[in-house]
Amino acid sequence: MAAARARLTRVQVAHADAWEEEGRLRASRGGGALAVRGLRLMASGLPHAQWNSGDVTAPDADLAAARSFYAERGADWGVRVPAGMAWAHGSCVLTLRLMALEPAAFRPAPALPGVAVRAATRADLDAVLAVDAAAFGADPDVERAWLEPHIDAPAVTTALATLDEEPAGTGYGIATDGRAGPALYLAGVAVRADARRRGVGAALSSWLVARGLRAGARLAHLHADTDGAARVYARLGFADTTGLEVYVGL
Repeated sequence: MAAARARLTRVQVAHADAWEEEGRLRASRGGGALAVRGLRLMASGLPHAQWNSGDVTAPDADLAAARSFYAERGADWGVRVPAGMAWAHGSCVLTLRLMALEPAAFRPAPALPGVAVRAATRADLDAVLAVDAAAFGADPDVERAWLEPHIDAPAVTTALATLDEEPAGTGYGIATDGRAGPALYLAGVAVRADARRRGVGAALSSWLVARGLRAGARLAHLHADTDGAARVYARLGFADTTGLEVYVGL
C-alpha cells in the first residue's frame, strides 16, 4: 500500500484536496466529505455523477464504504484513479489531463483593450450562470445549484470577465491547504461563444492564478478539457503532469 501511495503526485493530491473542499462546502446541502481506506470521498448534494466523486489513493480502496456514502445521499458517483495505478473496478470513461505550475513558472497574460476581470458577487450570479450554462451546454438550474455555493465561500473566488463592459467569461479558483500544501485549483473556465479567441479565457485564468499566488498558493493546478485550452494554459506557464482516469459503474 505504501508503494501505491507513493505513486500519487503532488498535483493529484492537490486535486483531491480541492474536491474535498467542495464536499465540505456543501455539507448543509446534502453533500459532505469522508476519508476511508484508499479513498477520499466527496458529495455535492446533487444527484449527478459528475458532481460526486472519490479520489483513489490505494488499489485496495474500500468501495463498500463508498457505496454506502453515496447511497445515503441518493447520488450517482465515480472515482478518479491516478494514471498507472492498478485498478480493477468499474469502467474507465475518460482521462483528465492535469496541468500545473509553481510560482516561478507563472507568466501572466498581457492586458488587452476592452477586457477586464473582477471577483463576482451575489449580484453577478445570473450573469455568471448565463455565461457558464451557454459555454458548457448545461442546464442552468443544475449549474446554479453547483455554482451558487461558491459565491459566498471564503475558500472560493468566482471571477467574472467582461469584454467591452459586457459579461463574457467566468471561472473559479479554490484555495486549499490540505495534504498537498497551499494550492489553487482553477476550474469552470467558460467564455461566451462570440467572445472566444479574444484573450478572455487567458485573462480570466491569469487573474485567478495571480490572485491565488498572492494569497500564498505554492502550486496552481487544473485539468484541460481540450488541446486548445491546454495551449492557453501552457502560455501562462502550466505544464502537463500525470493525469487521472475517471471510472464509473462501481
